[in-house]
Amino acid sequence: MSYPPLSGLPINSDTLSELQKNLSGLNPLQTAWLSGYLWARSQQMDASGAVPAGVAAAQATQEQASPVLVLSASQTGNARRVAQSLQDKLKAAGVASVLKSAGDYKSRQLAAERLVLIVASTQGDGEPPEEALSLHKALFGKKPPEVKSLQYAVLGLGDSSYPDFCQAGKDFDSRLEQLGAQRLFDRVDCDLDYQATADEWVEKTVAWLVEHESRNMAANAASASVSALVNEPQVHAQIYTREKPYTATILTNQKITSRNSLKDVRHLEFDLGDSGIRYQPGDALGVWFRNDPALVDSILASTGVDGAEDVTLTDGKTLGIRYALIHHLEITQNTPAFVKGYAQITQDQALLDLAADSKALQDYIAETPIDVVLRRVSQTLTAQQLCDLLRPLTPRMYSIASAQEEVGDEVHITVALVEYEQDAVQYQGGASGYLNRRLEAGDEVAIFIEPSAHFRLPQDPQTPIIMIGAGTGIAPFRAFLQKRDAEDQEGGNWLIFGNQSFKDDFLYQLEWQQLAKSERLSHYSFAWSRDQQEKIYVQHKLLQEGKQLWQWLQKGAHLYVCGDASRMAKDVEAALLEVISSEGGLSVDDADAYLDELRESHRYQRDVY
Repeated sequence: MSYPPLSGLPINSDTLSELQKNLSGLNPLQTAWLSGYLWARSQQMDASGAVPAGVAAAQATQEQASPVLVLSASQTGNARRVAQSLQDKLKAAGVASVLKSAGDYKSRQLAAERLVLIVASTQGDGEPPEEALSLHKALFGKKPPEVKSLQYAVLGLGDSSYPDFCQAGKDFDSRLEQLGAQRLFDRVDCDLDYQATADEWVEKTVAWLVEHESRNMAANAASASVSALVNEPQVHAQIYTREKPYTATILTNQKITSRNSLKDVRHLEFDLGDSGIRYQPGDALGVWFRNDPALVDSILASTGVDGAEDVTLTDGKTLGIRYALIHHLEITQNTPAFVKGYAQITQDQALLDLAADSKALQDYIAETPIDVVLRRVSQTLTAQQLCDLLRPLTPRMYSIASAQEEVGDEVHITVALVEYEQDAVQYQGGASGYLNRRLEAGDEVAIFIEPSAHFRLPQDPQTPIIMIGAGTGIAPFRAFLQKRDAEDQEGGNWLIFGNQSFKDDFLYQLEWQQLAKSERLSHYSFAWSRDQQEKIYVQHKLLQEGKQLWQWLQKGAHLYVCGDASRMAKDVEAALLEVISSEGGLSVDDADAYLDELRESHRYQRDVY
């Protein structure tokens, strides 16, 4: 690299020559870093000359403001993507920032933070995502972290069809204010079609920080450059995403419950071909499904809309309404926005009364499909009116039930059909009906991988694991054992599984029996709720085998729970606390603290939905 001649230099020619010699081997990134380093060092100079190196470093540490913390509290990956976008734009704007997952963040560190931006999703009954449970508990605990010097802003992601819409974001926002932190600006809540609202919040936040952080941006330049030099950029080998899914061919669509079972559960295998897609046990598979054409035609008939009429979607695309209803609009999950909007159009008094009563409205949408609303209160609509009442279709997530160490270029999932009757009409879940009833081997489906960094096997293959699941919650544990078996990992494996009937609902029965025979599955406990008069569930098995459970925990076992969030997971946690308290001789509060320590150290992980 050559440098242009300079005149009037404040250094002599020999020094310049030596400097140019040392710079000649640097690449552009190293040169940029050195520029920032030298600038920052120059700011530590006083009028009398250079400050000694050690003193300059100390002063720099004291005077440079800590970077902005972007905290991601994500369940399905949406909040993580928004947080990543925010951090990328902060970096591009020159604002020093750090992105961390709530699952990897110790709550006590909040006391040392200066400014935190929280992107939080909500799961279950208004609960924070799994990775943010410890942070949430710490803030609402008896000894919350000191945050009076903290400034913050919150973006909430949720689903307005649930009563506690964006509750986790609301909790973080209100609690930080109660504890004395300073809110930068009002919280923003996003529905399932979150992208536009989230983008607007990101742009507003970056603009505010650029304006108010200008004094710190230059001082942080060297630190940011060091980070860029030391940390290798992430390589995103995954070229297929939620926005650009992979079209996979179904290899197998097999029912794995008996003909007498009350459930229709399918095992589906997808061919990944030469896509290069990689995943790990614990990840989820996103499926872009298509709505049932028969349901679409029923909706069109109830509203008097011609399926060939064009509509404009929220993203600006213009499509025929029937095609849009099949491929782009949500018609299997009712929402408060739909009922309120339709009530205003129809001026039906019963719907207007419902819309005014939030509790009654939530009960109504939980049991009344959109199609039923339209048939009970018939109203001619324009195609655009119908389109505007509906929110965009979103993919469904399924726990991956396979390990690539075993199945290679395939990915497997376990899907239970959602089916119910209303007004003498049978309805099915959007994705489960699509996968279980309308597709077969040879058909194609748009899919993508959603990584789950906080539902992972232990790094040490000798660490024992306890897997607790009910129904299709067994899926990720099949993946866990496939990997451990393929790699001959020696850690003990205990499966605690529950379903309705041993004869009809023992999912992957032969596989588990083979694993037990080979002693790869070293211990197992099954709870069949309907095989006897008394209902037995997985939490009852935990209590029955509490002594052994405690022994496994004392040996360093990792706990995993997968399944229903609202009932099973809560009952399991209550049973775990009871076992920890009784077997460990701990008080209720100490048992809760023990379980929380397991969660913070990633020894207690849940994949609940």
